[in-house]
Amino acid sequence: MSKQIKQVIFWVGALIIGAVLGSLHVATIDSICNFVATIFTRLFKFTAVPAIAVSVLTTLAMLGGNKETGKIFRRTLMYTLLTTLAASTLAAVLFFIIKPEVLSSALYEGVAADTLANMNSSSFLDYFVQAIPDNILYPFVSGNVLSILIVSFALGFAISRMKESEKKTAILNVINGFQEMIFMIIGWIIAILPIGIIAFTAQLVSDLSAGIVADSIGRYVAVVLSGNLIQFFIVLSIFLLIRGLNPIKHFKNMIPAILTALFTKSSAATLPVTMDCVENRVKCDKKFSRFILPMCTTINMNGCAAFILVTSLFVMKNGGVDLNLITVITWILISVISAVGNAGVPMGCFFLTLSLMAGKGMPIGIMGVILPIYAVIDMIETAVNIYSDSCVCAMTNKDLKDLVTEEPSA
Repeated sequence: MSKQIKQVIFWVGALIIGAVLGSLHVATIDSICNFVATIFTRLFKFTAVPAIAVSVLTTLAMLGGNKETGKIFRRTLMYTLLTTLAASTLAAVLFFIIKPEVLSSALYEGVAADTLANMNSSSFLDYFVQAIPDNILYPFVSGNVLSILIVSFALGFAISRMKESEKKTAILNVINGFQEMIFMIIGWIIAILPIGIIAFTAQLVSDLSAGIVADSIGRYVAVVLSGNLIQFFIVLSIFLLIRGLNPIKHFKNMIPAILTALFTKSSAATLPVTMDCVENRVKCDKKFSRFILPMCTTINMNGCAAFILVTSLFVMKNGGVDLNLITVITWILISVISAVGNAGVPMGCFFLTLSLMAGKGMPIGIMGVILPIYAVIDMIETAVNIYSDSCVCAMTNKDLKDLVTEEPSA
C-alpha cells in the first residue's frame, strides 16, 4: 500500500509540475518538454511492437490450438463486442437526446476536400490488404499492429504444432528470454515515467491554452465526450460489477495507463504501461494479459465506435440523409465492425470515418471543422479504449482463472 501511495504522489506531482510549466509559455521550457515527450513516445512505440509480438507468440506457443486458447479468445471477443456495442448504442441515444444542429454550409465549404482526401489517401480496405505481410520484417518496420498480430498468431501456432524436441525447446528458450528482456526494459521506462508525464502535461496545457473554438459544433462535441465519459465511468463499471469486480479499485490500479493513453493518443503505444498495470496492479495472470491486451489494442475500441457512430450520423444529417431507426441501427453495426478493425494509432478513427463518409459522397468538409478539436476527442477515446481493454482482461481472468490453476496438472 505504501508503494502505491508513493506512486500516486509521484504521478499527481508530475501532473501539477507539468501543468505549471505548460502555463508559463516559456519557449525554452516548451521546447525541452516537447523533446522529452517525443522521446517517451518513441520509447513506448519501440517497446510496444516487440511486446505485442512476443506476448502473443509465447502464449500461443505454449497453448497452441488447445481448448484453453479457444476459451480465452471467445471470452475476449464476447466482452469486446458487448462493450463496443454498448458504447455505440449509448452514443446513438445521446445523439438524439442532445440533437446536434445542422451546420451552415458556409462553415465547411471553405474546407478543401482535396486536403482531407490527401490525409486519407488509402481506403479502409487498403488497411487490411497492407496488414498481410509480404516479408517477415514488414510488420515490425511499419509498426502495423494487425500485421504483427497475424505474424505472431501464425508463428505461435506453428511452434505449438512442432513435435517436442531440442529444436522446439531452443526456440522457446530464445523467445522467453527475449520476452523477459523486453519487459525488463519496459520496467525501466515505467520507473522514470513521471518525467515523461511532466513533459506530456506541459505540452498539453500549452496547446490547449491556445484556445479551441467549437461553438458551431458544441452539441456534437457534447455527444462524443459525454458518451465516452459515461462509457468509461458507468457502463464499464456495470460490466465489472456484474462479474464481481470492484470498479473503483480497478480504476485506481489503471490510472498510470489511463494518463499515458491521454497523452500518447495511441492504444498500441500505451500497451507497455497497460500490461504493467494489469499484471502488477490488477494482478491478472500473464497467460491472459499477454494474449488479450495485444489483441485488444486492435479489436477492442469502445471510444472509436462511439466517435464513428456519432460523427457519421452528424455528417449524414448535414448531408440530408433521413436518420430513421433502420439507418441508425445499421450504422451502429457498421461502427462496431469498423472499430474492431481499426488500427490503435493516433487519429485512426478520424481517418476511418473520413473514408466511410467519402465513400457515401457525404460533405466531408465537416470533418475539417471537426479536425481542430479532434486532438482532445482522441485523448478521451484512447483512454476509454485502454481502460476497456483492461476491463475485458480482468473479466476474462476472473471467468477463466481455473485455466491457470489447472495448468500444473496438465
